[in-house]
Amino acid sequence: MSTNPPSSSFPQRAPVVTAFLVLVGIAIFAWFVRRYYHPARPVNPLALSNPADFSADLRWKTTSDGRARHLADLRAHEAAAAATYGWVDEKKGVVRIPIQRAMELIVEENAKK
Repeated sequence: MSTNPPSSSFPQRAPVVTAFLVLVGIAIFAWFVRRYYHPARPVNPLALSNPADFSADLRWKTTSDGRARHLADLRAHEAAAAATYGWVDEKKGVVRIPIQRAMELIVEENAKK
């Protein structure tokens, strides 16, 4: 009888097969990323290099100063709308009132309860 017990280990090719499967997995992952990953769009909304190619109403989007100025104008318009009376929908009878006056009305309404 021999003193060596029977071996149930894998053959010597196992590390080669494992390395091959790892490389195939990496290749599949790289293909998947390349196929389905879409990077962020450029800041320039129409992907034009010359801002003069834009129409006048879209030219503000091409520069950070233009976007900042547009945001400031939008905030000023919203602040003015929040401080004045006006119609939201005249047919339905929905109005816009200043925030301070709305808070006063709510306090008066809740004080009656």
